[in-house]
Amino acid sequence: MHQRLSEQEAEVGKRDSIISILRAQLDLLRHRQHGPSSEKIDRKIEQFELMLEEIEASRAEAEMRSGKAPLPELDDAPDKPKRKLLPDDLPIEEVVYAPPCSCPACGGTSFLKAADKVVQVMEHILASVKIVRHVEKRMICKECDTTVTGEMPTLPIKRGKPGPGLFAHIMVAKFDDHIPLYRLSEMYDRLGIDISRSVMADWMGRVSVLLSPLILLIRAHIAAVDRIHTDDTPVDVLDPGRGRTKTGRVWVYVFDGSGYQDPTPRAIAYYYSPDRKGAHPADHLAETSAA
Repeated sequence: MHQRLSEQEAEVGKRDSIISILRAQLDLLRHRQHGPSSEKIDRKIEQFELMLEEIEASRAEAEMRSGKAPLPELDDAPDKPKRKLLPDDLPIEEVVYAPPCSCPACGGTSFLKAADKVVQVMEHILASVKIVRHVEKRMICKECDTTVTGEMPTLPIKRGKPGPGLFAHIMVAKFDDHIPLYRLSEMYDRLGIDISRSVMADWMGRVSVLLSPLILLIRAHIAAVDRIHTDDTPVDVLDPGRGRTKTGRVWVYVFDGSGYQDPTPRAIAYYYSPDRKGAHPADHLAETSAA
């Protein structure tokens, strides 16, 4: 009787979890449709994502404790597209488990080959940093004593330690994954590497200059297309003279012709302005027209 009650409680808990997930997803859709602004919608989405994570984690914990088979995930609904298979170019590490040399049942040592059981799992490779030693070999011509050397690629920063791969990782982490530099510094510290926040901030300023030609090319590409979409987003920026933050604007100009089979590459160009005056997009569009 007690076991039956426990099973019924577990089933009720599973159903409650599904109901909570569906309610959270419904609220999310409602906010996407009727939300007052995109910024508030984004914050709501983050809150609901955290809520869903907590509900699903609790459901999985209950299933593990009860020893029952897990419920089918809501992502596996019939009308939802199947997940893509793993990329073919992922590195593969094969671990082979050899059977014992003698049969544990009868002690026999003569075996027939049977089909192998293969189980593939995904593993995360911990982030790592390596040192690249650039060695320029030198030779001296026997005929004229001229020194001939190999030439290494130009480094992003002269006499600097960071390579282009390290720069790219920090830039993506900060501006795409929204990880503050002080957290990146802590992450590298766990690897035994001392890169302070101030040093990375200095690197970001230098990389901004290096990327200027690429930014100009993207803007020129945007200027050459037949249509663009634009919008502005408020951002908090430091106001050093007043000791607090102020609201600036980031203007985005987007071209994406994939909806009507335009083969032209997609592109996004960004501009910053301290306020939302209409003169700023006019200047931006005039600049792209002149590009």
